[in-house]
Amino acid sequence: MHEALKEAKKAFDAGDVPIGAVVVLDNRIIGRGHNQVELLTDPTAHAEMIAITAATSTIQEKFLREATLFVTVEPCSMCAGASVLARLKKVVYGVVDVKTGAHSSLFNLLNDPRLNHQIEVVPGVLKSECAHLMVEFFEKLREQKKGNI
Repeated sequence: MHEALKEAKKAFDAGDVPIGAVVVLDNRIIGRGHNQVELLTDPTAHAEMIAITAATSTIQEKFLREATLFVTVEPCSMCAGASVLARLKKVVYGVVDVKTGAHSSLFNLLNDPRLNHQIEVVPGVLKSECAHLMVEFFEKLREQKKGNI
């Protein structure tokens, strides 16, 4: 999760929502990503999507059956869906996302028995550190908006 936090800080520094992700297989990072929605003007450029794409490219396979995704914030429905489609073994995340979370907040796509794959989930890892980065980012954003009024 520390590596995912490093990725989140990259997004923070670039002015994007500070979410970072890494995919680990056999104790080795095979994919990294951080939010690049603003940078790329692409609503699909989420940390998880970038990390999953990098991981499948690294191992030259479409499925990540034995891999774990570490992400600083609960995945949204798009990222949870991609995790299921990639057949990830496990998702570990820091903080819940009450507005868009698709594990425990709004939906439970990662464990939905109606889907063809369920993922082991470990929430709350380095929760305080992940939350602090998000709070700091949105406080900074609000301050910038006040200055533009």
